[in-house]
Amino acid sequence: MKQVGVVLAGCGVYDGAEIYEATLTLLFLDSRGIAYQCLAPDVDQMHVVDHRTGEPTTERRNVLAEAARVARGQIEKLDDNWIAKLDAVIFPGGFGAAKNYCDYAIRGDECGIRPEIESFMNGMVEAGKPLGVICISPVILARALKGRDVHPLLTVGGESDAARSIETFGSRHQICDVTECVVDHEHKIVSTPAYMCDTHIAEVAQGIERLVEEVISLMGK
Repeated sequence: MKQVGVVLAGCGVYDGAEIYEATLTLLFLDSRGIAYQCLAPDVDQMHVVDHRTGEPTTERRNVLAEAARVARGQIEKLDDNWIAKLDAVIFPGGFGAAKNYCDYAIRGDECGIRPEIESFMNGMVEAGKPLGVICISPVILARALKGRDVHPLLTVGGESDAARSIETFGSRHQICDVTECVVDHEHKIVSTPAYMCDTHIAEVAQGIERLVEEVISLMGK
């Protein structure tokens, strides 16, 4: 049976994984009979945000432990050993992707990236396995591929600082509606804007469903 990894940056839009994006990804995989394995890096969050106020707190939380909330406890630590076990991988977004996978949220184009995220993303691309990236995650993928001879076509929706960062990191950006996705067939990478756009869950669902369908299609090629 085909198995897709779903990598989560925690739990909660402001400091972790965007929960709607993550849940929709799992729903559309399951509804098509595709097994999934939730994964997350075992690292501390950059910070913890009170989602009622949007303000940081003094708490400390772990990305893997928080992501387990979304995964109903069925989650494993992300490492390169999963590359050989998976047929594809999807990265939902959320501010946690720009805070816990790297420090793009703070440093923008000058950001660093966690070695385990950089290694895993590059390993999947080098293995020729499909990658789905949602919301801000295309920027993280572009950063992971920076300096390499891989220049995928990606989207974060319209023209924005994030779109310009994709180009700065050496990838290519394509404008895309929230209900659609962009497919780079050469590199087997699919992206959709989701909540990078000012929108609502029904439109986000359309884009993520199309992304899941395209990732599944690429697994068969």
